[in-house]
Amino acid sequence: MAYKFIDNYRERGARKQLVELLKRRGIADKKVLEAIGKVPRHYFFDETFWNQAYKDIAFPIGDGQTISQPYTVAYQTELLHIRPGDKVLEIGTGSGYQTCILMELGAEVYTIERQANLYNRTIQVLPYMGYKPHFFLGDGSKGIPDHAPYDKILVTAGAPFVPEVMLKQLRIGGVMVIPVGSEKEQKMVTILRIGEQEYERIELDTFRFVPLVGDQAW
Repeated sequence: MAYKFIDNYRERGARKQLVELLKRRGIADKKVLEAIGKVPRHYFFDETFWNQAYKDIAFPIGDGQTISQPYTVAYQTELLHIRPGDKVLEIGTGSGYQTCILMELGAEVYTIERQANLYNRTIQVLPYMGYKPHFFLGDGSKGIPDHAPYDKILVTAGAPFVPEVMLKQLRIGGVMVIPVGSEKEQKMVTILRIGEQEYERIELDTFRFVPLVGDQAW
């Protein structure tokens, strides 16, 4: 499949403006902001909608899914405290934008998507852009146990609860970030695994994600 990607002064300028907006909204991690400034978000949009790409909004990408609002992407990423070499499990590849942000920070990303159409697009687009995560198609609510443990786990859809099977895939000292609540509204939750059966859980701000669907979710 051929892609026509153009990233000129207009798009780069729009990214700079987006980064400044995220700073004003409270995103302070310089490396996260640098990653947002590097990844061409308009590549994940149909060319018809490129004028929407650098607005701080979520946007439909088909199959009932959205590309997350840039603030949400930055917020979740900041909570993970990614270090180069971190092994990260991403639940919900979606457009692949969040995947690219994680990889810009030096993470080795294992990403899983249940929607075949989205999966088939990202496995072509991301390598074309130079990003080569480990792609999986399947039920993300169960994680990817064959490649556990992970230093960080990021869930990019709203879950009714924290799946126990996913917690077990987090290494001791690792961090999970997951939105938990109803299908319409969730609290962002961070979980630190501090022992074999011990976890520290913190609830943060309210967000709205598409539902996490699967055997261990909705």
